[in-house]
This record gives sequence, structure tokens and C-alpha cells, in this order.
Amino acid sequence: MRKVLVVDDEKSIVKGIKFSLEQEDMEVDVAYDGEEAVAKAKQNDYDIMLLDIMLPGYSGLEVCQMIREFSDVPIIMLTAKGEDMDKIMGLEYGADDYITKPFNILEVKARIRAILRRNSKSSAVKEDTRTIEIKGLRIDCDSRRVYIENKEVNLTAKEFDLVYLLVSNPNKVYSREQLLKTIWGASYPGDARTVDVHVRRLREKIETTPAEPKYIHTKWGVGYYFED
Repeated sequence: MRKVLVVDDEKSIVKGIKFSLEQEDMEVDVAYDGEEAVAKAKQNDYDIMLLDIMLPGYSGLEVCQMIREFSDVPIIMLTAKGEDMDKIMGLEYGADDYITKPFNILEVKARIRAILRRNSKSSAVKEDTRTIEIKGLRIDCDSRRVYIENKEVNLTAKEFDLVYLLVSNPNKVYSREQLLKTIWGASYPGDARTVDVHVRRLREKIETTPAEPKYIHTKWGVGYYFED
């Protein structure tokens, strides 16, 4: 049974999401403010989180950032605002996806299923028992962990998928559209900026000098590649 944490201060919305997900045989926990959300995320092992941006106490963005310090659980941000900045900020802070309110619960369930399906496929791939080591970077594909000079780097699920794809195919340049389709799926509604945000965050974590990358390089006007 998949375990989901729903975080929103609007109890009617939480009640509706909880009821709908439970019909899909999911176990649903709820939290109504940021502090409670962080506490529950530390105490439980969730498969996915739905996290509202506008929360009392810690904001959803702050909660997302704090959770990323100890967990790579997939996070879908819920926002009542439609501006692109909110969506980009959610990705900047470590979110995997976003949905703008008011939303259709069928869309919510479809996004959840898509993320859980991708994560299940990733963990089931046989070759992921390998370890890749190159230029001081080590990828433990079985545990989905990344190390730089033997020091673990805490990556989100999408950041891991991104670095794994690029490192597994050295010197191959992937366009933003190719990365978006491969990592996020053909049905993902986001655009190329999603890829740029994740690459920037990834560089900040694995590169000594992000402006002069050692691993993830930019092919201007084309896309990104790993240089061996």
C-alpha cells in the first residue's frame, strides 16, 4: 500500500484528497501546517507528498527545503497562484512537480501514479545494481546514492535520474526537450525551464564551482552533457 502525506491548511481540500486517494487503496496521512508536516516526514516513510505552498508557520517552500535535507521523497507542490515564479520556486526548493489550484482530483491522481510508476521502474532496473565511478564522482545505482570524493550528496529523485542518465551516456548531448521527456515523461506539462532549474540545483550540489562545471556541461543552443 502506497503511503501519502497531504499537507494543506484548508481542511475541506484535505478531506476531499484523502477520501479520493483512499479509494485508490492508498494510506493517507494529513498535516495542516508546516511544522506538523516536517515532523511527520521525519517520523514516517512516505512514497509521495502533496504540499501546499501557502501554509501557516513554515511556508510550503520552506517545508520542501527542510525535507530535502533528510529525504528525497517525491513532492508535488499545490499552489493557489498561477504565476510561473511560484512554479519555478517550487522546483528550486526541491519539488518534483506542481499543480495549480483549483485542480481536478483526477489530475492529482494521474500525477501521483505517474511519479510512483517512474520510481518503481527505476528501482526495478537490473543494471541499477552497478556502481559508476568517474572523476571523483560515484553513483551507487542500487541504493540511488551519489558521492563526490566519498562524501554523500543528498539529491532528489529527479536530480538522481538526471545525473545518472548523463553520466551513463558520457559526451552525449541531450536537448532540454529530450531530458524533459526522458526524466519527467511525455505527458509532463512543464517546459524546458524545468530542466534548467534542476541542472542548476544539481550543479550547486556536485560541482565545486558551479559556474565552471567539472561534470555537467552546457552545449550552448543545444542542451546538456556529461564530459568524461
